Amino acid sequence: MASKSFSKFFAYFHRFLLRRLRSAHATHVRFQKWPPLPDKLSGQTVVCHMEGGLLRSSSIFPYFMLVALEAGGFFRALLLLLLCPVIACLGHEMRLRIMVVVCFCGLRKEKFKLGRTVLPKFFLEDVGMEGFEILRRSQRKVCVSAMPTVMVEGFLREYLEAEVAVGRELKVFGGYYTGLMEKDGEDRVASKLLLGREEAREADVIGFGGYPNSVHHPLFSHCKEVYLVSEKDKRKWSVLPRTEYPKPLIFHDGRIAFRPTPISTLCMFLWMPLAFLLAIARAAVFIFLPYIFSVPLLGFMGMHSRVITSPRSHQAARRQLYISNHRTLLDPLYISAVLGHHVTATTYSVSRISEMLSPVRTVRLTRNREQDKGLMKKLLHEGALVVCPEGTTCREPYLIRFSPLFAEVSEDVVPVALESRVSMFYGTSTSKLKFLDPLCFLMNPFPRYAVEFMEKVATGWIGGNKCSSCEIANHLQGEIGKRLGFECTSFTRRDKYLMLASNDGSL
Repeated sequence: MASKSFSKFFAYFHRFLLRRLRSAHATHVRFQKWPPLPDKLSGQTVVCHMEGGLLRSSSIFPYFMLVALEAGGFFRALLLLLLCPVIACLGHEMRLRIMVVVCFCGLRKEKFKLGRTVLPKFFLEDVGMEGFEILRRSQRKVCVSAMPTVMVEGFLREYLEAEVAVGRELKVFGGYYTGLMEKDGEDRVASKLLLGREEAREADVIGFGGYPNSVHHPLFSHCKEVYLVSEKDKRKWSVLPRTEYPKPLIFHDGRIAFRPTPISTLCMFLWMPLAFLLAIARAAVFIFLPYIFSVPLLGFMGMHSRVITSPRSHQAARRQLYISNHRTLLDPLYISAVLGHHVTATTYSVSRISEMLSPVRTVRLTRNREQDKGLMKKLLHEGALVVCPEGTTCREPYLIRFSPLFAEVSEDVVPVALESRVSMFYGTSTSKLKFLDPLCFLMNPFPRYAVEFMEKVATGWIGGNKCSSCEIANHLQGEIGKRLGFECTSFTRRDKYLMLASNDGSL
């Protein structure tokens, strides 16, 4: 009985809300229940409210927490977390303004890149397949959001291919965000963006969002129909599969590997003191104990690993060249642990602190091809050598293009396929604090690694046919990709750093 009463009340409230919305907007706007018929979207301009009609969760707190953690630091994030109970009691607009002030006040405008480098991953993971289908069927995509433009524009334009992305503008003073949002001009600017072209007519515009907050955006007054989806319906939406992304997510930055809801963020802050001590203990075991003792002890301390070796690969001579995909700075350590002896690892821009603390020998390459070739030959003559032809790490299931230099150093190589998983902190970054990379990986509760040694391969031959160094590099990239289930790309280390750090990776 109680369930039926609640259903009747919900239906009554829905009808009441729609009547109020009709009276609040122009008379030609019709509000209807989701979903629209597919043929209605053909050739139409769709105005989609990001939080209401695209994301499965209507809570925007995790995205502001990411800004606080990644751009503002842990103290700013702790302040936002402490204000969470107060924020929850306020209205939508007031909640938004408080979070903007806490997260953005004092941040330098030109340094803020999270809208392109960090937030798109978390937005994509929250996109509902059903909402995305509506956006995909439209001819022209117009996306609006209550969040600041700098947070959503990169995601909406680059990953969802929205022609127009409208968010809230932030006030700037002296090159720094003040934490205040602009009040005037949004309606005028939004209307101009939507109806600025002659072929865009109001009769061709359909709105899509969630009630009650979505419909307050000024752009919806230009729609002939607005379809609204309830929170109950959105909870039934399925996650947008990675294969359906309009643009593949290959590179992203930031330290946080989980969705920072209030509860999960609180758990992180409670875990951090123990995590720091545990990371120091794990690092000490790595550095000071022989592998025969360190491997089982690290397993007892929560570092899970899985080793798969071919019948003969582990019996390779000590002067052997190993090539592997690059997941974290600990790749050579795991390879050394499986082999039972130290190897030498080549690096590009590892911090001096990481080099000093590394239990294996690390040697910097110069990026001069002939010098690096001679250096690698010398190192290989002295003992086992590990080279990561990608040149940089990649978090997602993709392989960056392999540099062919390794094929000109040795007559044969042993490919190694590596996979790592974390649940709280990423152990890689493009920031200047790269010395924290190993520490962040070790701070995870249960970091995981999988190491698979493949059969030895001659560097001058593929299937009995002679090949060039570029051909063998592409071939081994494909073989490691197949073994891991990763997709091969033509992106390079330079491409990654240009996207995430606005430099060529030489810093």
